Amino acid sequence: MLSRRTLSGFIARGFLVGALLAAGAVSPARADAGFQRWVAQFRSVAIQNGVSGEVYDRAFRGITAPDPEVLEKARYQPEFRAEPWEYFDNRVQEEAIRTGQQLARQWKPWLDRIERQFGVDRSVLLAIWSIESNYGAALQNDRIMRSLPRSLATLAYADSRRAKFARTQLIAALKILQRGDVTERQLTSSWAGAMGHTQFIPTSYQAYAVDMDGDGRRDIWNSVPDALATAANLLRKNGWRPGETWGYEVVLPGGRKFPAGNMSLQRWASIGVVRANGKAFPRPSDSAELKVPDGRAGPAFLMTRNFSVIKRYNNSDKYAIAVGLLADQIAGYGGLVRDWSRPFERLSFGETEELQKRLGALGYYDGPIDGKIGSGSRNAIRQFQERMGLNQDGHPSKEVLRKLRGN
Repeated sequence: MLSRRTLSGFIARGFLVGALLAAGAVSPARADAGFQRWVAQFRSVAIQNGVSGEVYDRAFRGITAPDPEVLEKARYQPEFRAEPWEYFDNRVQEEAIRTGQQLARQWKPWLDRIERQFGVDRSVLLAIWSIESNYGAALQNDRIMRSLPRSLATLAYADSRRAKFARTQLIAALKILQRGDVTERQLTSSWAGAMGHTQFIPTSYQAYAVDMDGDGRRDIWNSVPDALATAANLLRKNGWRPGETWGYEVVLPGGRKFPAGNMSLQRWASIGVVRANGKAFPRPSDSAELKVPDGRAGPAFLMTRNFSVIKRYNNSDKYAIAVGLLADQIAGYGGLVRDWSRPFERLSFGETEELQKRLGALGYYDGPIDGKIGSGSRNAIRQFQERMGLNQDGHPSKEVLRKLRGN
């Protein structure tokens, strides 16, 4: 463990350097020298916490400066608050469903084994894989994945808000390297230290990582069985109930308020809450909580125990709902009966890609053609809307696509 005095010293240095960097008061050369001193000084802290000097030196070989993109991402605070429809449209869409179903067939023998061992439905694991790393595609993207030691050292050195987290995760990551689960070249992560196909931070990896393929390494970077089994182990150890759903889409009777907290599904039904597909609740004694992420105008859900377990992966209602909805559609169930309350007609995944390509051809957009609407796509849409005399709302609508097509 870090001593209080050592911890305070690192926090103070991180705060001071971060402030100076942000203000432009430290030149790049001086900043690099400061970073190198931090790396040299932290070596003794790592050794005190069980990391060998040889492992530490290997991890930081060739790393001489902080990663400026990590600091940019750490400081970036998006002005746009994602509406529910935007969050779900980017994650629960045709391409993610098709790919998940194809990978369910490709990895069936392993998914069979993982389901038997951990009791977690394969479609939930596939949905997590999709949302966390686009089924592993993000691991091949240098704009997303970077050196984990450099990223976490950058945060520990220059981001006072994340310094304690980054130091803790860096020591855990070095222990993963020391155990031999991954080589230093393969020790990559997102800017904030999330690793592998299923994006585990190092301490969560230490708690839940599984060597499913039996090669002696718990390799969530290169082994799909290890990555999916690790996700399944996290869910199982946090109380996943095999054979049960995460929740139900429901219809609320109008003109009344509903109680907060959990009640049995039978009790919810007695006050007029029914399943949107018209079927009965299969386990009426189960406890459930009402969620309306888009208000009364959008879909409503009764969430069961497994919904709370998914939130142990990411403590966000929207995340857990997206996993559940995507999992249901990968498994072949239908989509929502009542759609999100979006103020325009939604584009399909292919149409969204077309919109991005057409905006790019006109010079408005230079981001990835990925069918996902982020700040770059919204800004490009606004510029095009301004040129065409349209309301500049940035929405990826059928109207905008028709204008782009010249219709």
